[in-house]
Amino acid sequence: MLAVAAGFLLRGQLMSSNTQPGDAAAAAKGAEVIFAASLPDLQDESQAISQWRGNVVVVNFWATWCEPCRKEIPEFIELQEKFRDKGLVFVGIAVDQKEKVAAFSKEMGINYPVLVGDMKAMTLAEAAGNRQGALPFTVVIDRNGKITGTKLGRLSRDNLESMFQPLL
Repeated sequence: MLAVAAGFLLRGQLMSSNTQPGDAAAAAKGAEVIFAASLPDLQDESQAISQWRGNVVVVNFWATWCEPCRKEIPEFIELQEKFRDKGLVFVGIAVDQKEKVAAFSKEMGINYPVLVGDMKAMTLAEAAGNRQGALPFTVVIDRNGKITGTKLGRLSRDNLESMFQPLL
């Protein structure tokens, strides 16, 4: 498990990049795969990601062992608070053990939905354009259900705001 975690982390740091979906069909298909999924929350209740359709959705694939992930989450918390009333919804999808995710979420005061996806999460991330399978990976989906931007690696607050603010 530790070797797998180290591999995800190393690949995430080495392959940090901003990407835009290649074409409209691919962007719509990736978003549909995400919206079709249901994953357990921290109370083990299945949550359909489609419940957030119609909002600007920032989906962040992360893990507690991923240092870049841990560094960007406080900024996500601030942005969720600031833009919640404008229709912005962050959804954290953890590739990790539920107990560790629950403890970390409580410690950090995460104010947005957190789901636990294990390896199913990586399938969703791949459908959204994460071909390297690294973390963190962030996807911005507009109100029409189209992926408008993705980022592999740590995302700065300014970079993320520039990705979602025009959509609000």
